[in-house]
Amino acid sequence: MKVLFISNDPSIFTPTSDARARMHAYAAAIGELHIISCADRHASEEQEGNLFLHPVHVWRLFRIPVLTARAHALIVKYDIEIVSAQDPFEHGLIALRAIRNTNARLHIQVHTDFLSPWFIKTGNLRSPTVHMPLLNRYRRKIAHRVLPSAVGIRVVSERIKSSLLVEYGSRIKEPSVIPITVDATVPSPVPLPAHPFTFALIAVGRLEPEKRVEDILSALKIVLQKYPMVGLFVLGEGRERRRLARMTRSLGLDRHVIFLGHHADARALMASAQAFIQASAYEGYGRTLIEAALARLPIITTDVGIVGEVFKGYQDVLVAPVADPAALAVNIIGFIQDNAVRQELPIRAESAALAHLASAATLPSRIANDLAQTLTA
Repeated sequence: MKVLFISNDPSIFTPTSDARARMHAYAAAIGELHIISCADRHASEEQEGNLFLHPVHVWRLFRIPVLTARAHALIVKYDIEIVSAQDPFEHGLIALRAIRNTNARLHIQVHTDFLSPWFIKTGNLRSPTVHMPLLNRYRRKIAHRVLPSAVGIRVVSERIKSSLLVEYGSRIKEPSVIPITVDATVPSPVPLPAHPFTFALIAVGRLEPEKRVEDILSALKIVLQKYPMVGLFVLGEGRERRRLARMTRSLGLDRHVIFLGHHADARALMASAQAFIQASAYEGYGRTLIEAALARLPIITTDVGIVGEVFKGYQDVLVAPVADPAALAVNIIGFIQDNAVRQELPIRAESAALAHLASAATLPSRIANDLAQTLTA
């Protein structure tokens, strides 16, 4: 097959990146793989065996028309059979337009639970207000246009598949559920920076509105009334960093919250905490849940992504509703008070994660087979 990926991951152009390694594995299974993505000025056209990399240097304002024109030219030049977009939003629209007047088939990947009400919802009476990007409403409209035109659809969780079938029914092809790649290797623990906490929580991820770190801060404020030596480490960077720092100060949590920024050894640091916590509004998958489970770290999470599919609430992990700091606080206190639960749940979560990864071991071939099906649809 000759396949073109329309990607939003510029790390593909870094020779030593995990993304580049994955693309090589996909290319080996597919036959001939071309990838187009926005990239910085240092990236250049490359060919490594049957993997072809096509960086595009363009201002964000002109991204859609420029990428569309470039993708269309590649389809014609290389006789591309399938164009797969990494999302049903801007990249899906680019792919839909690029295949016009060609014989290429449209394949869409869905990594985000964009039909969740929290994709556009800002909060409720129980939680802080978190303003979601206005662009999300427009993205949902684009998806409504793109997905019914796709010959094949890949999603990363059963949650997303169910939401798409409820929304679109027979207007779309039945999605294939193929998870994302997670390295099962568990790194040796790296100590967290010196701290006075007797119970250290850790949150790992991009500091963006959908992660709702605000709810974790609000939950911590509640917990400290009973357990004043609890603390939180926050790993990650993003647009919300300054606002979260201001909220930390306004809640009087300066001595209980430590922002560590981006760390390449996040998984190793994670293993040194007493519990992992996330309060995401929505997740398509939830890579960090798998990583925390492999580290045998007790997990507190909102009901998103692969929760319910890979991890069962109160059997493998503790689960709270989205935007409910009080429920998060109850779960934190539950782990502090119940040592048996804190020890037993991580063992079951690790087992669930390993079973899930074993079933997803042949991802490159599964992705290639999914793409191949679009040629016979």
